[in-house]
Amino acid sequence: MILSNDTIENKNMYAEVDVFISNYTLVDADIFQLWTEGYSSTEAVHFQNTKGVARNMGAPLELIASDVLDHYRTYSLLERLLYTPTKLSEQPSFQLEPQSQHLLIEKYYNLDHSVAREILGKKLSSRYRKDLDEVADRTGIRLKSCRRQFDNVKRIFKCVEEMPGNVTNNIKQNFLLPDELARKYAVIVFIACLRFETAKRRLQYLDFSDFFECSQAIMTYWTYTYQHSGPEYYDTEMDREFLLDLREVRSLLDKEKEIKHLVLIRLKSVILERAYQELDLNFRSYWRSLITIAINLHRTRELRCLFMELSEKLIEPWRTNNWQLETVKSFLPAVTQSVLDLEVAREQEIRLLFDRYMAVITVMLIKMYHS
Repeated sequence: MILSNDTIENKNMYAEVDVFISNYTLVDADIFQLWTEGYSSTEAVHFQNTKGVARNMGAPLELIASDVLDHYRTYSLLERLLYTPTKLSEQPSFQLEPQSQHLLIEKYYNLDHSVAREILGKKLSSRYRKDLDEVADRTGIRLKSCRRQFDNVKRIFKCVEEMPGNVTNNIKQNFLLPDELARKYAVIVFIACLRFETAKRRLQYLDFSDFFECSQAIMTYWTYTYQHSGPEYYDTEMDREFLLDLREVRSLLDKEKEIKHLVLIRLKSVILERAYQELDLNFRSYWRSLITIAINLHRTRELRCLFMELSEKLIEPWRTNNWQLETVKSFLPAVTQSVLDLEVAREQEIRLLFDRYMAVITVMLIKMYHS
């Protein structure tokens, strides 16, 4: 068979064509961020145009709009897969590189602190979900984003609330979240499990980071994982034996004069003279409040109202008496060390109980005290 020159040229031309086919799903971090924040595709195009994407790419705005819309369709299809992140790498519908998977999961489960603060302590019900428009109004976060965050909290809570072991680790294993984000969800789960009161007007000045630090301290020192290890122990379950044993610190009420003397000696050269005189005058009230809170923590209602009790019995009197935050930071360690130095009956047991109690109370009062 004889080939013509045209046939040979055509054959050579087609032999030089390179073809590359890929079905990897591309994730644009900026567009996905806008999608998770509840912006419409039209608004996303506007943001892209404002950033100069069309100008930098030399592409008409219509092409950018088409690209954004395509991304939005893809993310809507991906959303159902993000409900169970551990299956994201196994599903055949979308091929995603590992870094794209991590980006999708982290951004989809991201929490706005203002929204998280609103959700804290609330019953995670369908009825509350219907009222999220009020949350959107108060926080300035779009309703679609508020719903996404609420649904994520509810999904994680249902998954891990009765799961033994460390709740942060359980969240990381089941939802593949980075450590810091997993710990935020762990605190929300913890407060929901223990039903701490967080919504009263007296506590409205506290933000999510305040509750985060306080709850982390409680989970570390007052749950069963403090003295026990193993998968059968929960850090969403209070150490009931410890809370019952705390009733024993009642004996410290009889040591008020000695403790006051030791505390004032420690603070004489540390705090201002005005603060020193005020503490000398009102020490008994502060001391009895600390002990009263401790000996009642075994009662479920008192435990749930812990934030309220600290605010009412200590923080508000300190504010009234014009305490500075530095005074609070000096006073609490001085009290703890004075008890540790005190000679009391059954001293070792009482010291250990009070030290473990104050490890949390100190963190909470310092974090909650906004002078």
